[in-house]
Amino acid sequence: MSESLVVCDVAEDLVEKLRKFRFRKETNNAAIIMKIDKDKRLVVLDEELEGISPDELKDELPERQPRFIVYSYKYQHDDGRVSYPLCFIFSPVGCKPEQQMMYAGSKNKLVQTAELTKVFEIRNTEDLTEEWLREKLGFFH
Repeated sequence: MSESLVVCDVAEDLVEKLRKFRFRKETNNAAIIMKIDKDKRLVVLDEELEGISPDELKDELPERQPRFIVYSYKYQHDDGRVSYPLCFIFSPVGCKPEQQMMYAGSKNKLVQTAELTKVFEIRNTEDLTEEWLREKLGFFH
């Protein structure tokens, strides 16, 4: 493989948006969907969604384009407590190898920038369901 791994920077306005999102006070599910601007080699905002379930979020994702998602999820624990974990979901589906490498190479920088610990990858957008997310979060008691 002659191409080196391309790591994209995170757009300044997106860094600020992620910081604010991290400390949001709302109690609904919300998502920030990001993509890579190949020409600028920057991770940029694709869209922001409020009050969206994992199943609705799945429908917002393009079928053959990778996306990074930071998702604030209202998680009801078995003992009745409620928490709002921030999840980083990476969906590297169905794109060219060059684009896949850009996303894979930029994922860790974005996770560090957003200061996230719950990092999940889905290979198929159909896998993004409430059940899948709850199962993944079950490991973080």
